[in-house]
Amino acid sequence: MPHQVHTWLESSEKYPGAWKARPDSGSFSRLWLVFMTARIAIASVLVLLQAFIYVFGNTSNLGSIAVCAAYLLATLAVRLWARPRPPSRTFDMQWVLTIGVDVVTFSVLNFLQSSGMSYTPLFALPVLLSSVLGPILLAFGTAASVTLLLLGDAWWSSLQAAGDTNARFLQAGLSGTGFFLVALLANQLALRLAREEQLTKASQSAARIQTQVNELVIEAVAEGVLVVDGHGKVRSANPASRRLLTTQNAVAHAPFLFTMEAAWQPLADLANRTFATQSPQKVDIRLEHPMGNARRLRVRTRLAASQSDAQENLCVMFLEDLREMEARVRTEKMVAMGRMSAAVAHEIRNPLAAIAQANALLEEDLHEASQRQLTTMISQNAQRLARIVDDVLDISRAQAALPAQETSTLVLDDTVPGMATDWARQNTAMQRTRVLADAADAVVWFEPEHLRRLMINLLDNALRYASTSAHAIEVSTRMMTLGQARLAVWSDGQPLEKTVQTHLFEPFFSSESRSSGLGLYICRELCERYDALIGYQRALRAGHEGNEFFVVFSAASQPLSASALPFDILIV
Repeated sequence: MPHQVHTWLESSEKYPGAWKARPDSGSFSRLWLVFMTARIAIASVLVLLQAFIYVFGNTSNLGSIAVCAAYLLATLAVRLWARPRPPSRTFDMQWVLTIGVDVVTFSVLNFLQSSGMSYTPLFALPVLLSSVLGPILLAFGTAASVTLLLLGDAWWSSLQAAGDTNARFLQAGLSGTGFFLVALLANQLALRLAREEQLTKASQSAARIQTQVNELVIEAVAEGVLVVDGHGKVRSANPASRRLLTTQNAVAHAPFLFTMEAAWQPLADLANRTFATQSPQKVDIRLEHPMGNARRLRVRTRLAASQSDAQENLCVMFLEDLREMEARVRTEKMVAMGRMSAAVAHEIRNPLAAIAQANALLEEDLHEASQRQLTTMISQNAQRLARIVDDVLDISRAQAALPAQETSTLVLDDTVPGMATDWARQNTAMQRTRVLADAADAVVWFEPEHLRRLMINLLDNALRYASTSAHAIEVSTRMMTLGQARLAVWSDGQPLEKTVQTHLFEPFFSSESRSSGLGLYICRELCERYDALIGYQRALRAGHEGNEFFVVFSAASQPLSASALPFDILIV
């Protein structure tokens, strides 16, 4: 029982009013407008009533007519110019102009009673107004003031007229008691309404936030996500799923039906099977599009069952491109192979150095041509193995920690000519190599040592297939239309076969039996680490056609865009 009493009176202890914490509440504003409109309606009815009484011959109610007219003007003024504002614990000015005006007006009318009418029921309006829109203390204060006025009116009437006045006092007491009960009940109902409104708004806000987070996660997830109902209608589809379902530039925006495309029939069958078995499914399917394009997908389904209606069950489908999955598996295998190869290369390097040193010492003591021929073969193959070991270790070095842009930028035209000249001098190819620097002082993001390794691999590859004529090899730099710097290594070799072009940048692939096939793969690894693009194409230089390997760098201040590159070249 004490707990119940505390609950009934908590508004007077903890809360100054139902709407105090949220003065801009929509419910408070609507209730305030309703009450103000009700005051105008009551004032208008009172004016009309007093006018009818006057017309029917009671000319002694001019005072009542004046009071009602003034009350109508006051209610109109408050409705038009006042703004809804929750009251304080006591009678502030705004509420004096509303509740106070109501109480005084109805008291005056009840005192005059020119036509014998009782205006006591009208006191319910200010009591309700203070109870619903104000704190409990204001409500009780209003009810108390109304009760005192009614008792005062009964006392004054008892002085003016002789007879039994107990009935009038009893009526005033009962009316006052009723007003107190109305004030309490209306205030508690208003409190409950305010609390429910706050809980509803909090729940709606949490639901909106959760919905936004879910949409963001679904939009950003790499897997395709489809939400399908029991009629085969796709209600939601994230960008990844639209990319997997469509070909070329066609995009299927949800909602749509699986029956729109014949190629989507396997997905419709899988969704129907999920609904029929009420269990998740996992299957690999093939989408055959009319233009001959096929896409292999791995699809997993989950059933989102409704608690109330089985017709509202949804099937959530997760789509993965099998080609991308296989590519990831190949990449992971390649990474594991690279780590193992690096470990093996480290173990081979020391015995190989010992073999080469022992062979050199042995060669000093040999004089017969046949024996020296054997030691020469050993030396050549030892050098070949050493180059393979160095290439394998270069791969692991290319996968080292990526340096920051602030410490790994360079001016392309200040760096490339020197590197190309050093390489040409070491390989006795000065007459066959030409350098053209025209990158307009472009600053690119690339570690100088990694750029040297990249250029050496490209130049070694060019030297292997170039002719012996002058300017058979050309190194050039220039700026592209979008402000991106470009480095090209060109040689006048014969065109590469289509099958060779397809596997140019794959590891351990080479058209020569005595090559490790890691040079171009290392170049690709280095370019990927610095967000650069590397590609191959046939190009003309000074009227001669040749093979060109080019690198488009990422500028130090902006990301690389491939939109400015031609489409008839091989890019990796």
